[in-house]
Amino acid sequence: MIRLGLALAGSMLLGVLAPAGAQGPSASPSVLPLPATAHAVIERMVDRNPSLSSYTARVHVNLHMLNFPFLAPKLDGTSYFKRPNHNEVVFDRVPSYAKGFEKLFNDVGDPTAWEDDWNVDDKGLVKIDTYPNQMIELYMTKKIYSDQTADAIAYVDPGSFELLQMQWDYRNGGKIVMRQSYRDQGTYSLVGAQHVEISIPHVHAVGDSQFETYQTNVALDDSVFKK
Repeated sequence: MIRLGLALAGSMLLGVLAPAGAQGPSASPSVLPLPATAHAVIERMVDRNPSLSSYTARVHVNLHMLNFPFLAPKLDGTSYFKRPNHNEVVFDRVPSYAKGFEKLFNDVGDPTAWEDDWNVDDKGLVKIDTYPNQMIELYMTKKIYSDQTADAIAYVDPGSFELLQMQWDYRNGGKIVMRQSYRDQGTYSLVGAQHVEISIPHVHAVGDSQFETYQTNVALDDSVFKK
């Protein structure tokens, strides 16, 4: 769920996700008519792989702080998914200063949880510099206001309904941007890499992650999911 408070973001140093050279979005034309509501967009995102009931995949993350103390930890973990709404990344070991790091993965990977905590507004098609095609913009504001929380913007490919970029804008001017690229795993389209840039007070960091081969439609006990 997207509860990425500023203090949490600062403590985790985040700098997470996508290797250099990761593939960008597929050049898919807009599908018309587009979903009429934000809820309908989220439903299309969740149903991208309708026959996928579960998966596991190892994930490896390289973090790099761009300011003092210039830390560069490497994290290893496992990504789990089980339909209808279980989605979690569990790291093997996380340094004390990065204890909130898992939140970023889980927030981005779980659009089913967005409407629980956020007011989600479909802004229609927009053009952003990162991608050649227009994206669906979902603008999110917290249902419970806090002067430390952020507004969030999700950019969704209107052809594939892949979540390509997510941005958190904080009240104090801080910003976190994560971009995702996808790859084919059998008949499924799944996240292959992510890249994050963090610019918040006292923390400037970047990072890259890579996902190993997915094991799909495997038996998973609900106890795997801490949430």
